[in-house]
Amino acid sequence: MNEVSINKNMKLSEHFTLGELTKTSYDTLDKNIPSRVAIENLKRICEGWLEDLRYSYGKLYGDGEIPVIINSGYRSEEVNRLCGGAKGSNHLTGCAVDIRCYGSEHMIRMAGILLDIADGTKRDFDELILEKCGTTYWIHFAVRPKDNRRKILFDCR
Repeated sequence: MNEVSINKNMKLSEHFTLGELTKTSYDTLDKNIPSRVAIENLKRICEGWLEDLRYSYGKLYGDGEIPVIINSGYRSEEVNRLCGGAKGSNHLTGCAVDIRCYGSEHMIRMAGILLDIADGTKRDFDELILEKCGTTYWIHFAVRPKDNRRKILFDCR
């Protein structure tokens, strides 16, 4: 039987690869391989949002482009179950990413830039959730192809 794999070096945008957006610490039988539709959804987030976030954050708070680190992007059903993800999560369709943040100030600044991108481009997003668990901070950001809700939440555990 042939093992199915993906090209982890495939560029989704200038600075983001498929490997970054599908990485997982869970060793699953399905190998966390996204469908073509999920890959297109990941490209939409990378090209339309994450590249702008990277550029804008670097321009405002650095001396150039600052890398945006993704903790989680696409998740297969098995990976989503193992990590405790929500049923029906946008991660399952490649419509969501979790962006690593280095404290509350960093998280608030990055969220503000994402809101500015939405307002400035007249594009909408589905979810922007500022999350904290213990000393770990991240932003869950989702963009669907249609029917975006512009849901903004704080989730501190």
